[in-house]
Amino acid sequence: MAESEQRLGVDDVDVSVVWERLATDPSARLIDVRTRAEWAFVGVPDLAAIGKQVLLAEWAFPDKRLNPHFTDQLQSMLGVHGAGRDADLYFICRSGVRSRAAAQALATVGYRACHNVANGFEGPPDNERHRGRIAGWKVAGLPWSQG
Repeated sequence: MAESEQRLGVDDVDVSVVWERLATDPSARLIDVRTRAEWAFVGVPDLAAIGKQVLLAEWAFPDKRLNPHFTDQLQSMLGVHGAGRDADLYFICRSGVRSRAAAQALATVGYRACHNVANGFEGPPDNERHRGRIAGWKVAGLPWSQG
């Protein structure tokens, strides 16, 4: 991990560890930064079993433009859900790339415990270029729902 990432508090955390921390830390939150289309057609993590809900905040739009209001929107959501600047925040996307950038963006505005969910919701592509077979939230058998 680069020194600047350590300073910003962004690290990669395995999905099973994320689930455990979400279940045991009342202030911890999961933030899904994928697009609305991904949430609708691919599914979202389901935290109902641990009495929480996923915060949905688009980091970028389907045309790849970054959401210019991301940090403001997310800070507002976090306030509504009682997550302060010291709360453990776990960012998830499809594979862990966008979520890392989103976590770093929130860390730059003063959130001290931003974490990237390693391998994201679907993980990397396999030899046949299909996701959801090697690693990630779905492969780990963690709860999720679709549509």
